[in-house]
Amino acid sequence: MDPSTSRMMKKRNRASVDAAVVDICRREVGHLSTRKFAHRLAASEDLVLRLDLLRKLEKHRGCVNTVSFNADGDILVSGSDDRRVILWDWETGRVKLSFNSGHNNNIFQAKIMPETDERSIVTCAADGQVRHATILDCGKVETKLLARHQGRAHKLANEPGSPHIFYTCGEDGLVQHVSHDQSGYLTLNYIFSSVFDLRTGEATELFSCQPVRGRSFLRVVNLNAIAIDPRNPNLFVIAGSDEFTRLYDIRRYRWDASAAFGKPADHFCPKHLLGDENVGITGLAFSDQSELLVSYCEEFIYLFSKDMGWGSNVNEILDNHLSVGSDSDMETDSILGPQLYKGHRNCVTVKGVSFFGPKCEYVVSGSDCGRMFIWRKKDGALVRVMEADKQVVNCIQAHPHTTMLASSGIDRDIKIWTPTALEKAPPPTNIEKLRPKTNSWMYQMVSPRDMALQLLAMRSQQTSPERRRTEDTNAEGNMLEFILTFDANSSDEDDSEDEEGHDRFY
Repeated sequence: MDPSTSRMMKKRNRASVDAAVVDICRREVGHLSTRKFAHRLAASEDLVLRLDLLRKLEKHRGCVNTVSFNADGDILVSGSDDRRVILWDWETGRVKLSFNSGHNNNIFQAKIMPETDERSIVTCAADGQVRHATILDCGKVETKLLARHQGRAHKLANEPGSPHIFYTCGEDGLVQHVSHDQSGYLTLNYIFSSVFDLRTGEATELFSCQPVRGRSFLRVVNLNAIAIDPRNPNLFVIAGSDEFTRLYDIRRYRWDASAAFGKPADHFCPKHLLGDENVGITGLAFSDQSELLVSYCEEFIYLFSKDMGWGSNVNEILDNHLSVGSDSDMETDSILGPQLYKGHRNCVTVKGVSFFGPKCEYVVSGSDCGRMFIWRKKDGALVRVMEADKQVVNCIQAHPHTTMLASSGIDRDIKIWTPTALEKAPPPTNIEKLRPKTNSWMYQMVSPRDMALQLLAMRSQQTSPERRRTEDTNAEGNMLEFILTFDANSSDEDDSEDEEGHDRFY
């Protein structure tokens, strides 16, 4: 270690110790409340620098694509390419429950519905299905199909505090609003396609998430991420295969479909990415202050405040930008831009992004180099880089109440990180050393299904309007049926290997 680095570490350690001593003194004399003291301690950079691997949760037989805590934080739920859902007692490493989800392809997300005594779990997967699992008193699990996307369903989002309502999004550009009423009926409201009520069997068609004007090579925006504002659950954002994060207000939606709900209330995008057709978004998250975190593929992570949106008319935004835009104009623009976080690599898989700390003091993300990155939210400084997977880290989930992280990726385990290291980690160095070779995001991310959908779109553009109206429905239905069949048959996990097919409850 060179002398300058050593001096910097000693100075940082001295400042950290001094601040902790001052906080303890202030708490003892009543100048700092116990609650604020606990928050300051939990947000301490000293704890972040002491994060260490506590244990590995090993039971899945495929990549672990999702990890999520219940509201109390004592149970962790995970889903995998093996199509199983596992509930863990993460403190002991014990499996509380393991069951077959009913999906026929890789699980992309699993969440425990709040206020349900951890007995209601919702999942979405590469087969496009959205499923609901109910844990019965006897310990067995009943699963049912709620809805199906025409393409992979990447993410779902719980409405904060609600045991009945959640949203899903998929590559078909469809966002679904699902509610479970007190009578036990499931009501599916397809916000970007139709409103469907299982009690009546009636559907009201709305619209799909359309790309911006002039991008006719894609008929819909393939959606990768969705998030709900915890301070205002009426607001939610979606993002996918273009540069924009779209904000919607559910209060503008009328259940009789008499309002044009399809127009977003706001759009978010860094100015230099406006009009860039080669980027996409893989992860979204809201902070407790309604700040919006956006992770771009083959680019960086950005933090937007509520006043950084471009407004609802995105086509006018792009027209003005293209007619005036130049690098020199952008550099002299007085509009404050979003906070930037960089150093990681996001080009191979659909990665999430999230906040960490009692007041969202940090930003965390995985990387294609198999490492986990932690930045300070306020200034974008890279605080910590940790080896967390042999290949790629996709998911990092913060504990809701304590300084603890759970991570997963291509490895078949879940890693639990707690501040138990005796020595603090040194400042991150040689960040570029282990970064993988740059690849085209579109080359890595486009699946046979995506290619077929794009071919369908181009074919439709070349067909006359009259003929298109008569042929589109049958042609697309047949092609999508073929694609979904191909996906189901080409899964890398064989159902016959599922020797744990029986539900277990411990």
